[in-house]
Amino acid sequence: MDQNASTDYYIVASARFVNESDEPAWARVTGVAILHYSNPKGAASGPLPDPPNDIYYTAYSMDQAKTIKMNTSAGAARPNPQGSFHYGSINVTHTYLISSLPPLYINDKRRSTLNGISFIPPETPLRLADLHELKGVYALDFPSRPKNREPRLGTSAINASYKGFIEIVFQNNDTKIHTYHLDGYAFFVVGMDYGEWSKSNRASYNKWDAISRTTIQVFPGAWTAVLVSLDNVGIWNLRSENLDRWYLGEEVYVRVADPDGYNRTEMMVPDNVLYCGLLSALQRAQTPHTRSSASSVRVLMNLNFATILVLVLLAIIP
Repeated sequence: MDQNASTDYYIVASARFVNESDEPAWARVTGVAILHYSNPKGAASGPLPDPPNDIYYTAYSMDQAKTIKMNTSAGAARPNPQGSFHYGSINVTHTYLISSLPPLYINDKRRSTLNGISFIPPETPLRLADLHELKGVYALDFPSRPKNREPRLGTSAINASYKGFIEIVFQNNDTKIHTYHLDGYAFFVVGMDYGEWSKSNRASYNKWDAISRTTIQVFPGAWTAVLVSLDNVGIWNLRSENLDRWYLGEEVYVRVADPDGYNRTEMMVPDNVLYCGLLSALQRAQTPHTRSSASSVRVLMNLNFATILVLVLLAIIP
């Protein structure tokens, strides 16, 4: 915002990371907006600005992503108060290198995988299976690294430790950009680069002012590393936000069990929980909500003025 404020300016957004030779229509998809100042002397004029000339500079978007950092000098509350939580000084308890590949065929069906496993959702939810100590619903056998074996279907989960501090490296061996989301947690984005990740890449990690996020991009032919503090018990979904890949099985669950047992740090199961699969026999009739907001208003209007006054006073007096 350091330009001359006497005129308005164009804002242009165009599609990136698409193969224009296969889909030429994308080259014509452009969004245009106007940056309007409060005291302009002229409208935006001239041709639309050209996109970044990065045909031979493939790291343009990645370098831009690396510049997004936490302002540790600010005094406001933030997810990473360095005075009390030095994420870069905590010992990593376990590392998961999670690799994605282009879609392939498993049992004659097109599937997508993480570490060679294409996730199959079970009929019984994982958390309910844990609560009722059911066996065989899922397996805690998700590999911490890609293995040289045939891709397979499976309901596999990561067996993580409560109060652990894990490193997750997303390795994108696909030709398209991927985005991953972890339920129940925010993580610190400490590094990304092109090529295959190795332990030597840890020397380039940002261990001071990395931002805290729940979703992260992984560029094609590149990796992204995040650090996660496992302080929230439960079974949490780690998935591709590319909906077609998610549908094809590019997800896994992270099981963070409380060593003190159920209901120590979690809320109790609600009364209206829906049971299915192996637990369908436990399902009780659901009571429908029939009272509408309009009927609630009519009930309130029938109360006398004195009662309403008391309710108002109780609401405003601490």
